[in-house]
Amino acid sequence: MRAIILYDSRSTGGSTDKLIDSIGQQLAETGAYVEKARCKATADYSFVREFDVVILGAPVYYLVVSSQLLGALVQSNLKRYLRNKSVALFVTCGSPEPMAQTLYLPQLKIHLIRNRILAEKVIHPHQIADEEIIADFVDEIDEGYRRASRPRSGFRNHKIQWSDEARELVNNLPPFFADKIKGALYAYAEANGITYITPEVLDAARSSPMGM
Repeated sequence: MRAIILYDSRSTGGSTDKLIDSIGQQLAETGAYVEKARCKATADYSFVREFDVVILGAPVYYLVVSSQLLGALVQSNLKRYLRNKSVALFVTCGSPEPMAQTLYLPQLKIHLIRNRILAEKVIHPHQIADEEIIADFVDEIDEGYRRASRPRSGFRNHKIQWSDEARELVNNLPPFFADKIKGALYAYAEANGITYITPEVLDAARSSPMGM
């Protein structure tokens, strides 16, 4: 996994920076390559295309997720380069969990309609240095990425390869439908001697008598 943490914070070297470093360190311990970058509302985010997973996070101030991260999603090219990426989200705030889940995280999620969200976390101030809380978040990201990156167990032909475009098209579907479609695709590929699934193979399988 190549992961980048895009974050915002009003201070340097404060609690948010320490949290970012802890998330990055624990991710690296899973074998991931990790970088971090502080968000600017009008920066160029073309570098995001080099990463498999993008982790977005920031504190909440006056009921709004910190402005540079939200600004980047609205004003810059970040949303363009996030398209079809796997993402994880976190906010740090002192508000009750239900409030954070219904008011703060949606401020980020509304911009991520075409993304697979691997994990989302509300981290309260007293939890920022809690290694177990951070480990749980990192484990969710790692497991979600592994599930998204490999065919699910039970498929008959694990030698079939996927193009990145075809994998993204299927993985963006709800898991139940993705499982059904992958099963039908493996059956179609096996019956037709196909070993590499592309968007064109998806189209052919959809219009075939076997259906999909």
